[in-house]
Amino acid sequence: MRYHHVKSDRISRKSYSVRFEGGKVPNLEEGERKLRVLIAGGGIGGLVLALAAKHRGYQVNVFEKDLSAVRGEGRHRGPIQLLSSALAVLEAIDQSVAEQIMEAGCVTGNRINGLADGLSGEWFTKFDLLTPASSKGLPATLVICRMTLQDILVNAIGSNIVRNKSKVVDFIQEPSKVRVVLENGQHYDGDILIGADGIWSEVRSKLFGWQEPKYSGFTCYSGLTNYVPPYIDTIGYRVFLGLNQYFVASDVGHGKMQWYAFHGVPHSSTPFPEGKKKRLLDLFGNWCNEVITLISETPEHMILQRDIYDRDMINAWGIGRVTLLGDAAHPMQPNLGQGGCMAIEDCYQLILELDKVAKHGSDESEVISALRRYEKKRIPRVRVFHTASRMASKMLVNYRPYIEFKFWPLSQNVTNMKIKHPGIHVARALLKFTFPQFVTWMIAGHGLW
Repeated sequence: MRYHHVKSDRISRKSYSVRFEGGKVPNLEEGERKLRVLIAGGGIGGLVLALAAKHRGYQVNVFEKDLSAVRGEGRHRGPIQLLSSALAVLEAIDQSVAEQIMEAGCVTGNRINGLADGLSGEWFTKFDLLTPASSKGLPATLVICRMTLQDILVNAIGSNIVRNKSKVVDFIQEPSKVRVVLENGQHYDGDILIGADGIWSEVRSKLFGWQEPKYSGFTCYSGLTNYVPPYIDTIGYRVFLGLNQYFVASDVGHGKMQWYAFHGVPHSSTPFPEGKKKRLLDLFGNWCNEVITLISETPEHMILQRDIYDRDMINAWGIGRVTLLGDAAHPMQPNLGQGGCMAIEDCYQLILELDKVAKHGSDESEVISALRRYEKKRIPRVRVFHTASRMASKMLVNYRPYIEFKFWPLSQNVTNMKIKHPGIHVARALLKFTFPQFVTWMIAGHGLW
């Protein structure tokens, strides 16, 4: 099957192929029983899966405890980044929906992106997201407001499929079906249950027992400001590096900039009497003007704080007719901005496996085998991103751009000297050599084209 991405003044109009394993997409003939898909969670992963399942003619129900809890710009998680790979998957699922998403989003992949020194503002290394995408004929990476993305998906799926105020609290597996139990006492039967209910997943806890997520060692302040910097036409996003803290700034379109300030601290919920903005200006007060300006331009009420958690990777995501997807299966730290993209890729791989059994009804062994194949194919790729996100945090904690002389006998005479740490040159050279290959693998490494 061939799809074309939306025409852009930065990327030539090309086509690319998406592989549907096992032959043609199944069309259910009259009289055939539809595969019944139950989805716990109406976040991005759950909604994309529902959209794909609906187009296959499957019987779909999405259960979400509170659709309004999906935060938009300036609220907790802020906009979501959709890498070229995720956008191409969305095009393969629903071309019209993909076009709406790309129309509403802000393209950042066609500008300079990368890492910079927090104190000086000088570039540490730059990422080329455009060349790998255009060489594959894929859309350019963009960011989009989560609430906008959610609205587009819900409208395409239909309110009759997405059931709000419906929290899944339990499920019961039988040889021929799985039954979900809602908080209000209602229950629904299906052939499979997909837990897409996030890092605090009820489905995961019922499958494998409750485990506390792991605190990353970082707390995150997020802010949204009505500010258009002078570099807006050339820079998409930058990650400013510092010892035990870093600052991410991204254009999100509509004359707004979104930023995230990460600070390595022990787990604590102690509020700051003078406010979060004052706290941030203290933490980043000696950083470059780009960082200080963004904090200064942001109103206090638009700055929010949350601690960052993830979980260890697990070697199996499901049991029987139940499996996990997205953050419920593999919550990761946001350093690479790949959480949403991995959830979207999960959806497509799962649909490919369900396509293989759709015409054979809901035979227990076939359905269960499809879920296990999905897990087996997704876990290796996701594990790389999960590991890389944790490694990034550890590297950032130890970022030291200059040599420290405090233990040298004449340190009092050289405290104002700034001599680049030799490790910085090594790290820059290593990233320059390895990161282009990693970016290409991110964009086109899941084997769908």
